[in-house]
Amino acid sequence: MPYVDGFVVPVPKKQLATYRRMAMQAGKIWKEHGALEYVEAVADDVKSGKHTSFPQSVKLKTGEVVIFSYVVYKSRAHRDRVNKKVMNDPRIKKMCDPKKLPFDGKRMFWGGFKMIVKK
Repeated sequence: MPYVDGFVVPVPKKQLATYRRMAMQAGKIWKEHGALEYVEAVADDVKSGKHTSFPQSVKLKTGEVVIFSYVVYKSRAHRDRVNKKVMNDPRIKKMCDPKKLPFDGKRMFWGGFKMIVKK
């Protein structure tokens, strides 16, 4: 069964075009190194909850929007191999300078997931 890395990121709306360009380049790099699928999506119908929600999870501020992303791999071992290559890619290293990111990386969160259903 495939393996998925998921990400949630708060992005200032005024930085959305910059983030999109960065994400398009990152997706190209992940795919070059073997990822099966790379998806970035911007919140459209996401409300703040009373107890939990995407906006609360990243401590969303006024003027920001939530991005939900995921990358699909053949397996966790495949993911580990792909991510090692990606993290050593000089294009990603240049892109991931915390001073140049178009979002607050300290409020981003991510994790790896085993798929249990795929249709």
